[in-house]
Amino acid sequence: MSFKPETRKLPPDQTVIDRILSWGIDHPGITSTNPQLKLETYKLTIGGEVENPTVLGWNDFMKLPRTVSVSDFHCVEGWSVLDCKWEGVRIREIEKLVKPKDVARAVTFESADNYVTSLYREELAGDDVLLAYKLNDKPLEEGLGYPMRLVVPNKYAYKSALWVVRLRFTRNKELGFWERCGYSDSADVWHNDRFNR
Repeated sequence: MSFKPETRKLPPDQTVIDRILSWGIDHPGITSTNPQLKLETYKLTIGGEVENPTVLGWNDFMKLPRTVSVSDFHCVEGWSVLDCKWEGVRIREIEKLVKPKDVARAVTFESADNYVTSLYREELAGDDVLLAYKLNDKPLEEGLGYPMRLVVPNKYAYKSALWVVRLRFTRNKELGFWERCGYSDSADVWHNDRFNR
C-alpha cells in the first residue's frame, strides 16, 4: 500500500491510497473470518415497513436494473481510494420493488456477519448509492463484501455494509454496530464527522 499526494479536493484529514483494504485480510474487521457466501444459496431479504416484502435469490437480484457509478471511497481511519468503479443496483430500484410505506423513514442493513448499520432514505437516494457486486469490472473480493455490499460514497465506509443479506425499512433510524461504539451516526465525510460528540 502506498500513499500519494492528490490535488483534487479530499474530505478533511483523508490521505489517498491505491486500493480499498480488505476486511479480515489486510484490515482486521469485527469478526475473525469473513462469511462464506455462495451465489447458489444467497438470499436478500427485504421487509419491514413495505407493501411488498420480498426475498431475492442471486438470479432475481441480477434481473433488477443495474448501473455503473464512479465515486471515491473514504475510510474513517483516514484513507481514501479515488475513482472506484462500482456496478450494482440503486437503492431506489429496491424501493420500486418493495414499495415502502409512508411511515418508512430509514433502512437498516444487516450483514451475514451480523454487522448492522442504518441510514435515512434520503441519504440512500443518490445516483451513486448502490448495492454493488463489482468493483473496477471484477466481482467483489470476499474481503470486500462478496457477493454484494452497500456503497454510500458521501459517508465513511462503516456505513457501506459488506455481505448484505437483509434490508429492513423502519419508522425510526436504528444505531448500528460502530455507532453504538461511539462513531458518528451521520458519518458525513465532508464535515469530518467521525465520532459522537
